[in-house]
Amino acid sequence: MSGVSDVTYDTVIRNGRWFDGTGAPSAVRTIGIRDGHVAAVVTGDLDETDAQVIDATDQWVLPGMIDIHTHYDVEVLGGPALSESLRHGVTTVLLGSCSLSTVYLDAADAGDIFGRVEAIPRDFVIEAVEKHKDWTSGEEYIAALESRPLGPNVAAFLGHSDMRAATMGLDRATRKDERPTRAEQARMERMLVEALRAGFVGMSSQQLLFDKLDGDVCRSRTLPSTYAKPRELRRLKSLLRRSNRVLQSGPDIQNPLNLLSQAAQSLGAVRNPLKTSLLSAADVKSNPVAVNVLGPLARLVNSLGGNFRWQHLPVPFEVYADGIDLVVFEEFGAGAAALHLRDEVERNELMRDEGYRRRFRKDYDSRFGMRVWHRDFFDAEIVSCPDQSVVGKSFGAVGRLRGGLHPVDAFLDLVLEHGRALRWRTTISNHRPEVLKKLARDPGIQMGFSDAGAHLRNMAFYNMGLRLLRHVRDAELAGRPFMTVEQAVHRLTGELGDWYRIDAGHLRLGDRADVVVLDPCRLDASLDRYAEEPVSQYGGLSRMVNRNDETVSAVLVGGRPVYLDGALTPTVGSERTGRFLRAAHKAPAPATRQGTGKATAGAAATGAAASGKEASGKEALAHVN
Repeated sequence: MSGVSDVTYDTVIRNGRWFDGTGAPSAVRTIGIRDGHVAAVVTGDLDETDAQVIDATDQWVLPGMIDIHTHYDVEVLGGPALSESLRHGVTTVLLGSCSLSTVYLDAADAGDIFGRVEAIPRDFVIEAVEKHKDWTSGEEYIAALESRPLGPNVAAFLGHSDMRAATMGLDRATRKDERPTRAEQARMERMLVEALRAGFVGMSSQQLLFDKLDGDVCRSRTLPSTYAKPRELRRLKSLLRRSNRVLQSGPDIQNPLNLLSQAAQSLGAVRNPLKTSLLSAADVKSNPVAVNVLGPLARLVNSLGGNFRWQHLPVPFEVYADGIDLVVFEEFGAGAAALHLRDEVERNELMRDEGYRRRFRKDYDSRFGMRVWHRDFFDAEIVSCPDQSVVGKSFGAVGRLRGGLHPVDAFLDLVLEHGRALRWRTTISNHRPEVLKKLARDPGIQMGFSDAGAHLRNMAFYNMGLRLLRHVRDAELAGRPFMTVEQAVHRLTGELGDWYRIDAGHLRLGDRADVVVLDPCRLDASLDRYAEEPVSQYGGLSRMVNRNDETVSAVLVGGRPVYLDGALTPTVGSERTGRFLRAAHKAPAPATRQGTGKATAGAAATGAAASGKEASGKEALAHVN
């Protein structure tokens, strides 16, 4: 393809290795961007008059990455730039995962639901919702987001716990003996239909039982969606089936039947398949065999007519904790008992109690049942502590040095001595590189589960896409490739955009210009390093972040630069570059005024396909009532 000399561009990205997001072969091309869309992809030069020029020689140019699992629902209200994702090449994020959203909840209930589950301080959740919420429906929620200076594009699930608590009240919604009345069930169904018509990608639910509520009235109960009975779930899921939208969910991992039923529910037979994205495909240390079942299960369900995917974090799942504050402790009785207590004096009194310590040791030593944490304090390194003599050691090693203490007692003693000043880390899953390679290739697995915006003191996977690309490139350079770079880019971009039916993930003629330019030579050890950055809207709380500023050269959202030469641009946080991406809808591109007939036809075909998708989605929703 060649350009036409009288056409000008807002931005020209020159001579980069271009990936279109489809998995097709990459090639060195120059890209012209005009009015927020890709207006030219050529082998030669383009007119650079009045254009911002980005020299991408020896660099990769790819579609902006899509993060399908975030918890930015609170942060986006007061800090809509979401710059921690932008700077790592993520240009589209999905809100509303794990049954949690802020579409209908009031401020206090939002604080109870988000605070402890996602480790975002409850008071700041309440403050953010009270200050910013001025919507009462999905459509109004979309308008509210688009009135803010969004950095990346956003799409959203409607949270089941959000609907249930807003309809029944949080107290009734979290009682085993309570069910929604017919009127309440009908109201939840209307909420979901309205959200789907507005363009939400689907509904998220959750059956995982170690996610616990904050607050006083309902403290330590599980999320509202976990109390839903089969009839309630069936009726809501039927709306998703009929509109070809997605259920995102997490199974009760302690109940294998629940996991199997969630996979089987994707099957269609005499009805539409239910598009299901389930947590999570992980190579957990606590059960190294379980990972071998996940891929075959997805392939079996899909071969029988289902549409099922596992969500997967394609990097080692390394978590940090301050003292005893770590969400995986919720999965066993002694850990949950400590986290139930907000008062530090009461919590310390509990940890001194010998009866409590016996319970903790019993839970720790138990090797039965499914669990997330491997419960091995010899595999837990202390990274900072006022007592420098323990830094760099495991709790098990400290126990040995202190006269042969049980690892649990060594841990609890250090927590009592130093509280949250004791910081430690462990890797829970995804620790075997060869297994990560296998999971990265599996068609039943989606790249996701960053949890961006949550667990602020526990983990940072904002650059997970870059780390997958490094894994692929390192294997290629070593002569042992396990997938091509084109395939990896597709998995992080176009594959996700197509499956969730949002206008993102591609970089072809006529597509929105959400672009990342990165230096493959800097896909290096800097990607593994963590830093800390205060979050102004959370009272300056220091959160874990990634900092590999020399890896990403440029990021554009809707054709506008948001990150250049290692720094965010002045646009970020002051002007809106992203938009709300409505499912099954493609924004019309401006007329392409250059390129060969072949290129123009390709753009027209892309637009026609998108229009067909939009029409089919609207037609399905017309039958939802």
